[in-house]
Amino acid sequence: MAGQDPAPSSCDCFVALPPHTAAPAVVFGKNADRPRHEVQEILYIPSAVHRPGDKVQCTYIEIEQVERTHAVVLSRPAWLWGAEMGANEHGVCVGNEGVWTREPVGEDEALLGMDLVRLGLERGSSAREALEVITALLEQHGQGGSCKEEPIPFVYHNTFLLADRHEAWVLETAGSYWAAQQIQEGSRNISNQLSIGTDITAEHPGLRQRAQSQGWWSGAGQFSFAEVYSLAQQPPRMEAAKTRYRAGKELLQQHAGHITAETFMAILRDKESGICVDSEGFRTAGSMVSVLPQDPALPCIHFFTATPDPSRSVFKPFIFVPGLKPAPQVISPTFSDDPAKKVPRFQSAVDRRHELYRRHQAALELMEKDQVAPSPSQWPSCCPMATWEAVGCPDGAHPQLFLSPTPPGAGPGAPADAAGPGEAGLGGSERAAGRECGPKARGAG
Repeated sequence: MAGQDPAPSSCDCFVALPPHTAAPAVVFGKNADRPRHEVQEILYIPSAVHRPGDKVQCTYIEIEQVERTHAVVLSRPAWLWGAEMGANEHGVCVGNEGVWTREPVGEDEALLGMDLVRLGLERGSSAREALEVITALLEQHGQGGSCKEEPIPFVYHNTFLLADRHEAWVLETAGSYWAAQQIQEGSRNISNQLSIGTDITAEHPGLRQRAQSQGWWSGAGQFSFAEVYSLAQQPPRMEAAKTRYRAGKELLQQHAGHITAETFMAILRDKESGICVDSEGFRTAGSMVSVLPQDPALPCIHFFTATPDPSRSVFKPFIFVPGLKPAPQVISPTFSDDPAKKVPRFQSAVDRRHELYRRHQAALELMEKDQVAPSPSQWPSCCPMATWEAVGCPDGAHPQLFLSPTPPGAGPGAPADAAGPGEAGLGGSERAAGRECGPKARGAG
C-alpha cells in the first residue's frame, strides 16, 4: 500500500542562530536520506524573468509561473524537478522531510514536497516569504504522488525547515493543513515527525476546525499540533525518528554557543545516532551545510557533498557570484525517453550517475578492499595539495589516483581550508569546476 514501505526512511535538518552559533551567523544543515541507489545531483539555475501566462512543469503537474524567479542551487534526486534541499541568491535555505499523519496520503499526482522546496526558493526572498509561497501552493494544488523512483508508490506528507540570515521557520503539514513555528534564536532540528506543539506562530485557517470535525481534538484546552495530528499508532520509522530527533537535539545542546559549519558537518556524519544512514534499503544520499552571515556585506556559503554518506564524502563550497559556471561533474545525464516522465511511470531504470558519483563509487570500492590513499610523496606535482576523494586531477593526467586539489584561500566566513569563490567547489571558474574543499572544515568566523 502507498506510504507503507517497510524500509526505513529518514532525514534530519538542523539550524542554529545566535547565541548558539560561534559567529553572528545562521548555520543550516541537512542530510537527505533516500533509496540506496538514488543519485543526488547539484543543479544551479540562474534567475529569470517570465512572460505573463507562462506555466512551469513540476515533477508531476504543471502550475502557473510567476513573473520572476530567483537564482537557486539545489541538491536533488536526479529523476525529479524539485529538490531535497537548497538555497537561493538571497540567502534563503530550505530542506524537507517526509512525515505520516492522521491525514491520509494520496497516490494522486500533485506537488511533491520536494517541488515545494524548489518553488519556495525560486519565489521567496526571505524564509518567511518562502513559507508563504509553500503554504499557498499547498492549499491550492495539494501534495501527492510517489516520492521514489519505483513502480510501487511511496507517498508521504512533508515538514520543512526554512532559514535566512536572521531567522528560521519550521513548517509542518498534514495533507493541505499546516502549522508553522518561528525560530529567532538558539537551535532547532526536525526528524521525520511532527514536532510543533502549542507554540504555533502561524497556521492553516481551518486547522483546528478540521481536527474537531474528525474527533481528534475536543476544542477544549491548548491545541498541540503534534499531539492532535500525529498517528495514534506510530509505524517503526516514526519511532526511529524520535530517537534521532532526541540525539540531534542533544548534539545541538552540547555545542550551543560554539556551533560552526564544521559542527554541523560532524553532526551530519554521526552514525551512532542514526543521523548518518547506511542501511540496506536507504542511505544518506546527499548532505548540505550553509553559513548565512547576519552582515549583508558577507556572502552566504553553501557546502554540498553531491555524493552518498557524508562520513566518506567531502563538502564542496558554493557561493552565488557573478559569472558563475556550474560544474558538469555533479550534473546527472538526461534521457529523451525518461521513465520518470512517462505514464505509467518507473517501468524501467536508467543510469543517472554523474561523473563525481562514479568516481566516488570507485574510490569507496578501493577503500573497502583495504587499499589506502597515496601518501603525499606519491602525489603528482600537478596536485601538490591533493586530498583522497573521488575527483580526478585537474589536468586529467592522474584520474586513477582519485585526487582532489585543495587550493588555498577562502571567502569571508568559509572554513579555513575551503576553496574561495572562483577557485574551486561547485561554482566558479571553468578551470576549477568540480574541485573540492578538504575533508575537514572549520566553520565560519
